[in-house]
Amino acid sequence: MANATVAIIDKPAWVDLSSHDAGASRDFYAKVFGWNVDVNPDPQYGGYAIAKLADQDAAGIGPAMDPNAPTAWNIYIGTSDIDALAKRVQSAGGTVIAAPFDVGDQGKMAVFQDPSGAFISAWQGSRMGGFDTDAPNSFGWAELNARGVDKAIPFYESVFGWTTKTSPMGEGQPYTEFQLDGESVAGAWEMNPMVPAEVPSYWQVYFAVDDVDAAFKTAIDAGARELQGPQDFPGGRFAIVSDPQGASIGLLKTTPR
Repeated sequence: MANATVAIIDKPAWVDLSSHDAGASRDFYAKVFGWNVDVNPDPQYGGYAIAKLADQDAAGIGPAMDPNAPTAWNIYIGTSDIDALAKRVQSAGGTVIAAPFDVGDQGKMAVFQDPSGAFISAWQGSRMGGFDTDAPNSFGWAELNARGVDKAIPFYESVFGWTTKTSPMGEGQPYTEFQLDGESVAGAWEMNPMVPAEVPSYWQVYFAVDDVDAAFKTAIDAGARELQGPQDFPGGRFAIVSDPQGASIGLLKTTPR
């Protein structure tokens, strides 16, 4: 990870991909988002790479550490005290999967599991605070798809101090926006019952794009598989694809409110 000056607290601060073929993943995302992806040569970072847009940090891509885990995008919530956060996670009914640990001299991270079973990570930066950019082709939104979202919402309210705003979203399905100081920072809803039972609760990462249909075509042409084709929703337009290594990614264009 690279240098940054501003810490992002109690909202999404970073995303990275754990891939079973990190080289192929770097090539795919470079084609889809125009990223310049540089692998850190320091062996302590295990081949971790930073994806940049115009010399600003957008995301990370690294080799999967667990051979049994699928290739997947991970969302990190920024914190100023990761040890205290881990204690709040346990008190709120979550599980500490990986206790806080140092990532070189860049900061500390931890991995948690919420009461619905979804994994979420935390980041306390020292040299690296988090995202440097919110330009198109960088992180746009994170959304919890939960089996039992009613168990998860109080957890996130307690752990991060988030408040909630709920509204209908298609066929009466309620959609919850997590908010911090009046700003929507993430979303959550009950997983669609059509999703196969073996799929656990998970956080879906979306990348903001200028043109969802064009980005969708670029991704498919680069080897992705359609999960949900481009479609409108009350806040804009989106699509979801599976990258060639199996990670789900969302493509999002929001309509200014």
